[in-house]
Amino acid sequence: MDLAKLVDILKGGRVFIQMHNYPDPDAIASAFGLQKLLEKFGIKPVICYDGAAEKLTAITMLSNFSINIVHCHDITDMTESDKIVAIDAQKHNSNLTDLVGDEVACIDHHPTMFECDYQYKDVRIVGACASIIAEYYFANGIVPEGNVASALVYGIKMDTADFSRGVTQFDVDMYAKLFKYADNDLLDRMKLNTMEFADLKAYGSAIENIKVYDNVGFAFIPFECPDALIAMISDFILALDIIEFSVVYAVRGTGYKFSVRSEKPEMHAGKIISKALAGCGSGGGHARMAGGFAEGSKLASDGLVSEKVRSLFGKAIREYKAEYGV
Repeated sequence: MDLAKLVDILKGGRVFIQMHNYPDPDAIASAFGLQKLLEKFGIKPVICYDGAAEKLTAITMLSNFSINIVHCHDITDMTESDKIVAIDAQKHNSNLTDLVGDEVACIDHHPTMFECDYQYKDVRIVGACASIIAEYYFANGIVPEGNVASALVYGIKMDTADFSRGVTQFDVDMYAKLFKYADNDLLDRMKLNTMEFADLKAYGSAIENIKVYDNVGFAFIPFECPDALIAMISDFILALDIIEFSVVYAVRGTGYKFSVRSEKPEMHAGKIISKALAGCGSGGGHARMAGGFAEGSKLASDGLVSEKVRSLFGKAIREYKAEYGV
């Protein structure tokens, strides 16, 4: 972490902070926290994204924390000389659209799938990207404003599932430092109305379609739904007592969006999905949680998608166990 170096790189010209295509609370909190931090140094970044902020938690967050984000389609004058900071995402990943501007910096907490020559890179495997942004404040003796601290706290809580998933001591330490500056009444309001009625349809479909093979749970959602919802359903499936590894996938355009979860860190979710989708798409992530995308035409031309998915993941899991002696 070198805030002075980042500020020096970003000075002069326009700066965009780009979130991944379907921004969740952690991405939004991280982008907002970085935006407000850079403003203290005379840099005025615009937070942008492609795709959609679809989940109710994300939409409510924008309103409650007074966060402004701009869809890339509304930025018609971006040029190659404009500077982009990728936040909670990395260049060339399937969930980050390659915009016209120059990705000069990256701050993220996911494993690197494609090496890129950023001028500034801060990638650490921790529970939430918001924790990394929080450290930028405290390591430089800067007190975060109340709504910034609240947003970062919320981002940490949501991405670690209330400190039950992928959490590290670093996340706990940053949460503790942020807590005294956060607005607890605002955070309490964020607990209300976190699920939309339409979400029940996705849960119902996943429950209806769930299949279990050797402690691996598969669930197909035959319609489009947000990334965050697919991830929530994958967590939900993993909570079943007979399931140690969950694979949830939903229709996404001409293909399928995947979310996988692993109960055991030795069964690395990111490496397994990377193996499974290697011939028809791409995937990656942490030991316990990962995601990916597969093109429908490459996944199963005969329409037998569910059978193909089970076959691909079954083979990937067997190969992974043999390779790593699990």
